[in-house]
Amino acid sequence: MARKIELPSLSPVSCLLSVFRFLHLNQRAFVKIAVCIKRVPEMDVKFKIAPSGVAVDEAGLKFDMSDFDGYAVEFALQTTEKLGIGEVVVISLGPDVVQETLRKALSMGVGRAVHLKADTVPMDGFAIAQALAAELKDGGYDLILFGKHAADSASGTVGLMTAELLGIPMVQACTKLSFADGKGTARREVEGGAEMVSFPLPAAASIDEGIARPRYPSLKGIMAAKKKPMDVKPAQLGAVRLSVARMELPAERQAGRIIGDGAAAVPELVRLLRDEAKVI
Repeated sequence: MARKIELPSLSPVSCLLSVFRFLHLNQRAFVKIAVCIKRVPEMDVKFKIAPSGVAVDEAGLKFDMSDFDGYAVEFALQTTEKLGIGEVVVISLGPDVVQETLRKALSMGVGRAVHLKADTVPMDGFAIAQALAAELKDGGYDLILFGKHAADSASGTVGLMTAELLGIPMVQACTKLSFADGKGTARREVEGGAEMVSFPLPAAASIDEGIARPRYPSLKGIMAAKKKPMDVKPAQLGAVRLSVARMELPAERQAGRIIGDGAAAVPELVRLLRDEAKVI
């Protein structure tokens, strides 16, 4: 037999207050994270200097997302997955080829990508930071992530400059991050120990190795990435005041020498270290 359940009647004002309360609670639960990534050459090959003398010869090189940027993307995805609600957006600056790197992030599970189009990526980190800040300032992001540094330039300055331009706190080289009640806590490895830092949100952070290992894109993710939105905008680069004057490869290391075997070789080794290497 069906049972009749009577619900208490609510006035229009009570209904409206209930709707506002629902929206407010869900708005607080929603988190929006931006991850700034860079396309870099894979590091396990021998490089050549381009004929210009100020760049690496890209012929035959393979390119991918910078390693530390991959850690940042994975951490952002894990954060929204734990909450069950949120959005991750990846942003990259450069020519059209960076869209391949952005698509890889989308295939990992990122929801949306932004390509800040520029003919080249300058060495001037402040010029890049100005372009990123112009894109990020009105995005409503709770957290902006960077890799600790790019694998090619290794300057580690772009995230710091971007955060300064946005007027938000920045924590560099985080190995752990957690959030509660509108605040974040980060762990940084320092010489001889670790440093715990707390900061209010919104904020920026750069990600160090150890926080998360990037997942491999699945076939389903690769197919889905083709349909995910990618906004293409001209990069609002600042004035480029830093440039490369010349690039040089390090000198070839001399071949090693075999001076003997066992204890009999020790006197000759000591002589060479003293007379030739001059280290003793």
